[in-house]
Amino acid sequence: MEDQQTWLQQLPTDVRERARSLLDALDQLGCDDPDGWARSEIEEDIPQLARYHLLRPLWPQMIDDWRDGITNIPAARRALEAGAGQHDLTQLARAVAYETVFAMLCHLADDRQRIDQLPSWALTEISPAGEPTGRRLDGLHEDLLTLDPSGREGQDLWS
Repeated sequence: MEDQQTWLQQLPTDVRERARSLLDALDQLGCDDPDGWARSEIEEDIPQLARYHLLRPLWPQMIDDWRDGITNIPAARRALEAGAGQHDLTQLARAVAYETVFAMLCHLADDRQRIDQLPSWALTEISPAGEPTGRRLDGLHEDLLTLDPSGREGQDLWS
């Protein structure tokens, strides 16, 4: 906390207020390292709050949600009835969900198939009022593992 206060005091007043706002927002979102994310946004002009806000719910809503939802899939029920272990099926579903989320995040950032005559895409930050800020959200896949709520960075998916 002392290091954070020193860093904040070294910033110009307007930037300091923005940094405090970032720290508060990241803290409210449950960020384990609000200082690191806020510093990166301020010092590198990377839209880290927008990145965190997008990435944080992916684990609980798209990956870990399979811990309870596996029996909703008919093929999984048949596999269980045939003797497959529920833990193994759950891990399989979570690993496939992780790989799918990871691939989609890579796809959003990498439009290699871009053809000049066709439209392309970019994921960009918008302000709370809905106005584009001009900052792109790139490399989202790079932070996915670090946001595993278990703190294991997905290691349990492949064990």
